[in-house]
Amino acid sequence: MEVLEDLLDHPDKYEEDEILGPIVLALTEDERSTIMKRIPPMRNEGVSCSIYGREHIDEGAVDQINVAAKLPVARATALMPDAHVGYGLPIGGVLATENAIIPYAVGVDIGCRMALSIFPLGEKHLQRNEYQYTQDLKSQTCFGAGKGVDDPFDDPILERSEFRDIPFLRNLKDKAAKQIGSSGGGNHFVEFGLVEIQDNENEWNIQPGTYLGLLSHSGSRGLGATIATEYTRIAQKLTPLPKEAKNLAWLDLDTEEGQEYWIAMNLAGDYASACHDHIHRRLAKTIGEKPLCRIENHHNFAWKQKLEDGTEVIVHRKGATPAAKGELGIIPGSMTAPGFIVRGKGNPTSLHSASHGAGRVLSRRKARSSITRHQLNKHLKEKGVTLLGGGIDEAPFVYKDIHQVMKHQTDLVDVIGAFYPKIVRMDKQ
Repeated sequence: MEVLEDLLDHPDKYEEDEILGPIVLALTEDERSTIMKRIPPMRNEGVSCSIYGREHIDEGAVDQINVAAKLPVARATALMPDAHVGYGLPIGGVLATENAIIPYAVGVDIGCRMALSIFPLGEKHLQRNEYQYTQDLKSQTCFGAGKGVDDPFDDPILERSEFRDIPFLRNLKDKAAKQIGSSGGGNHFVEFGLVEIQDNENEWNIQPGTYLGLLSHSGSRGLGATIATEYTRIAQKLTPLPKEAKNLAWLDLDTEEGQEYWIAMNLAGDYASACHDHIHRRLAKTIGEKPLCRIENHHNFAWKQKLEDGTEVIVHRKGATPAAKGELGIIPGSMTAPGFIVRGKGNPTSLHSASHGAGRVLSRRKARSSITRHQLNKHLKEKGVTLLGGGIDEAPFVYKDIHQVMKHQTDLVDVIGAFYPKIVRMDKQ
């Protein structure tokens, strides 16, 4: 069966085959034309690509963005300084396409995002309440694949019509209801720390100084992962591509499948935002204070955007922060390194994007084989950070120097504040 499917996808490969050749020749010209139309030719030369911090990006990630640049639907690409190898599009990759959406260029964790709440409390308050906040992170957060909080809040997101209107989403509502307000594994976290506001003229009219901060990082849980897997399967069936580009298969936005994925992706993004809202509401209640402000941005998503010449495109940011002029975002470092509150400059060469973090220099497998728990514990003590959970594969040593990463994107964002982690909760407790 697989051979016959391959024959239909690539009839020219079998023209000289002794057994299958006659089948290919028996196809009418119209049938052959229809089949060949399913295989869009890759470009010989890729579209423009702006790479930031090239000397600190591995060749695998550069190779991946170069393949993406040769897609027939590609219009522009960019690579952020935290880039490393991913599936299809590299992490830190930005890709603009015309009337096409690529599920794997969005990523499996659709709508993965950062959220920061800033409270009118200072460093001494955190020091006095460190034990209580440690217990609150244990009791008020939930991590791990398939897991959900014991008493989830109701949320309007669960009554959205998409769960009724799209057949594939109907069976996902229960999973979404169970997992809302929880966090995934890997590099997802919820942490208390100190926020330093540096900008006198900030958007919230907060005086420069040090404040208590609550920072979270996670996405759309099982809902987003299931959507990504299903529509990638559909895309690969409808748009067969060469092996090196297989995971960049797209859905035409003029098709039913393309519209379904677009709607499902936006639902998953809103769901991810709701998860963060629940996390911050729970912990704000334990703190006993309302936040002065909330800053939030997502980085595994696709947006409609116009290029400088007015062409409307779909900009995929897989592990990249939106950085339109005046747009706020958070770029984290690691469990011991600072993160930064940034304001976008709207640089067109980066497709109005910036990095989404520091970026890995060690794979999870290499991290587990080269770093010891003793090394991690010693480093945490030196930095004054309490860690709840967190595997060796998320140790600070597996990430690039966030300060170096930020130096490579001064043309993309302005720094207006910093977050210093103090109590960090991750999976694998």
